[in-house]
Amino acid sequence: MKIGKYDMPDELYYHKGHCWAKIDGDTAVIGYNHFGERLAGPIQSVELLDEEDIISQDEPFGTLSSGKWAGKLESPVAGEIEEINEDIVSNPKKINENPYDSWLVKIKMEDPDEVNSLMKGGTDKLSGWLKEQITQFEVKGYKWD
Repeated sequence: MKIGKYDMPDELYYHKGHCWAKIDGDTAVIGYNHFGERLAGPIQSVELLDEEDIISQDEPFGTLSSGKWAGKLESPVAGEIEEINEDIVSNPKKINENPYDSWLVKIKMEDPDEVNSLMKGGTDKLSGWLKEQITQFEVKGYKWD
């Protein structure tokens, strides 16, 4: 689904903190969505928690920073970090190049039903939320490229 200028693939789940989740059995592959990476601008660094760390839903699993912004990466799901993407830590600009090929962490989910609290791609809920986000940033004077 395309919402405004932003790709939001239908097969993914989305968190209000701009992370996406691709579900593979009891594992969630987590990345940063197209809208979030455009807001951040050229991403200069990504720091992630360690493998085997346990996190809760909405809890930070790392940070992302650009020249104009720095913020926490909030986990869409609770569980144990199984793997971190060292390539993205070394080459964070790949998130700007293709946010949906640039996963950050893989989490073994504590409760796979937790994805039901996220916004599913292709739904009116996701579309309405993102349109509201776009409007909020426009009111604040954000200039889209």
